Amino acid sequence: MAFVAGISVVQAQVKIGGRSINLKKVEETAADVISAVSLSDEDVATLCRETVEWMDANNPVADETGEYSVRLARLTANLKEANGIPLNFKVYDVADVNAFACGDGSIRIFSALMDLMEDAELIAVIGHEIGHVAGTDVKDAMRTAYMTSAVINAAGAASHTVSALSETQLKDLAKSFVDAQFSQKQEYAADDYGFEISISNGFSPYAMANALDILVDLSQSSRASAVQKMFSSHPDSEKRSKRIREKADSYVKKSSNL
Repeated sequence: MAFVAGISVVQAQVKIGGRSINLKKVEETAADVISAVSLSDEDVATLCRETVEWMDANNPVADETGEYSVRLARLTANLKEANGIPLNFKVYDVADVNAFACGDGSIRIFSALMDLMEDAELIAVIGHEIGHVAGTDVKDAMRTAYMTSAVINAAGAASHTVSALSETQLKDLAKSFVDAQFSQKQEYAADDYGFEISISNGFSPYAMANALDILVDLSQSSRASAVQKMFSSHPDSEKRSKRIREKADSYVKKSSNL
């Protein structure tokens, strides 16, 4: 089992950090071990940083002077932080349609997504991802990914801290994190954040709804597989689009009466 990776299960017990661990019991009560491991905010920050570093090293990051990076830098020039967390942005030059945020303030936008959207829709998506940073969403997602990605070992269970992860474990953790789903409440809050970001940066109040509509339309076309990753972590886009469009209608109506 991954919980005892790197330690021979022939041994009945090992002693780590002054604490004895019964390996057989760890194997038999894996669920209890998982629930017992607590991750501090410092642990989560470490996991976020190391996961993003691994992903940056294992994906084609667009050149800073290239078209994609220049466009992203222009759109995010006024987006420096979220609830005190410094933001940093990069483009992955890949065919997948996706975007994600991590708890350390890292926002990664995929070039295929940028190809699909005008600036208004793209800033809304970026705002949505920042919304996940501003809340505890991505920190919660990282905790869940850590617990479910088979990287906890006996040392981690003993010390209740994050152990150093191997290259393979980081790959597993990154996949679990990017594929993580958010709750409806979290998605709505992030949509609202994207809505506000769009307006505050001078874009249409319908930008968030239009961005969601683009993804819905694409998911129903022959390129449906291209948006599979984004829809796995951002479900119910049709319902969300309707909700945020109604919010835009109310905003426009209210503004016209001023």
